[in-house]
Amino acid sequence: MRRYWKGDIAAGLTVGVVALPLALAFGVSAGVGAAAGLVTAIIAGLVATIFGGSNLQVSGPTGAMVVIIAPLVATHGAGVVPTLSILAGVIVIVAGAAGMGRAISLIPWPVIEGFTLGIASIIAMQQIPNALGIAAPDESNTLKATVQSFAAAQWPEVVAPLTLTVGTILIIILMSRFLPSWPASLVAVVAVTAVVAIFGTNVPLIGALPDSLPAPTVPDISPDLLSQLLPGAVAIAILAGIESLLSARVAAGMVKGERYHPDRELVGQGLASVASGMFGGMPATGAMARTAVNIRAGGRTRLAVIIHSVFLLAVVYLASTVVSTIPLAALAGVLLVTAFNMISFSTARTILFTTRSDALVFCLTAATTVVLDLIWAIGVGVAVTGVLVLRHLARQSGVYREDTAEHRRIAILRIDGAMFFGVSDRIESQIPKLESTDVVILRLSRVGVMDATGAKALADIALTLREAGIEVLIKGIDISLVALIEEVGVIETIGGRDHLFTSLDEALRAAEAIVERRATA
Repeated sequence: MRRYWKGDIAAGLTVGVVALPLALAFGVSAGVGAAAGLVTAIIAGLVATIFGGSNLQVSGPTGAMVVIIAPLVATHGAGVVPTLSILAGVIVIVAGAAGMGRAISLIPWPVIEGFTLGIASIIAMQQIPNALGIAAPDESNTLKATVQSFAAAQWPEVVAPLTLTVGTILIIILMSRFLPSWPASLVAVVAVTAVVAIFGTNVPLIGALPDSLPAPTVPDISPDLLSQLLPGAVAIAILAGIESLLSARVAAGMVKGERYHPDRELVGQGLASVASGMFGGMPATGAMARTAVNIRAGGRTRLAVIIHSVFLLAVVYLASTVVSTIPLAALAGVLLVTAFNMISFSTARTILFTTRSDALVFCLTAATTVVLDLIWAIGVGVAVTGVLVLRHLARQSGVYREDTAEHRRIAILRIDGAMFFGVSDRIESQIPKLESTDVVILRLSRVGVMDATGAKALADIALTLREAGIEVLIKGIDISLVALIEEVGVIETIGGRDHLFTSLDEALRAAEAIVERRATA
């Protein structure tokens, strides 16, 4: 901090300016109000940076979290959001304490990118009511709500808010191109707000905001309410963990020599959501957009994030009256640009043109996110990926005969790939009919994966050969698999451990001895 404090102060102020319109917009879009979004950015940002595992992460309300919260608000009302935040925070804390921070590496890349595309699409669709100047429909499914919003729009009443939304988008695009160092979103919101005030345009506004932070309280949680909110809290916790760890990992990669601690990051994010809920806020996660701004502006320690929270706190106490006059259409424009910027078109193109399997997972995850919900999307994406991986492994597995005429009455069968439940039947069916054979040597040195089903298939193969009067020798099985095949009876079936060999020459000598013994018997 002594080395970077000047850059941290500048970065903290920059992030605060960028975070202000986003926090207001996410609060409105989630259905809990702009004040809740602002409180979340202040409290969660401060707590997460103190207790979290990243020096660079900026936490607060995010678009992905809005996607889960909005349907819950439509079902249970905005009053349950602080309770949801606390419940989800506790779950995330437990996950961090249990060492689950490394679980993010188990989610395939196409699933993450499809998930991100789906979230961006939902965020964009959620802005349609505000862009049209109408109340959001009472519908939890975003796709249906978007269709209903267009059906409910009355022309020409929607012209004014729609013009403000388009104007906000154009200002952000032009400033980002010609004045990239300026806070484009904030300038656009200020400009549009000024136009509305000067011309007295009748459009929906944010409305009254508190001029101070509320006192922390613990909301009442009854057993009935807990049972109703628990599934939503679990979904929020899963998303909070995934988004925060992804953001922290990317942030660490943006600064040379920087590292993060995933389990501590989960604990910090969980505490942030608990604290946010106690102050009436919403669940929080690491925010990639604000974290990237922090890094690019020169932030290198946690001081930058603390400055960001202090700046937003000053807005609450000194400028809440001015902020309350911001039109909702301007916030819709900000979030439409945010949703567009979340999509990496080059990444999507790369995935779509790599393999058909990756393209399928990517498209299916994105579609499931939009049509169903985020947790279903992750589950479906991971499940489909697993099936495709197993299918690929099954295709690479097989049985190949290697013996030659010089090995009289000895057959050498090489089994390649994995022996697991997906391929065991096929491997059994590929064992050729062995005529005039006294000994079969099974070469297993190329079997790297074997489960109980695969071991049982090996036992059945050995039993079938022994019943046909053929001795079975096994060569090259990995030492880590010996206990498994012994447990399912393979070693007993083939005649004991003296039928296991590490060298093909040793196995051939033993096989030739068996052939000679039978010939003289």
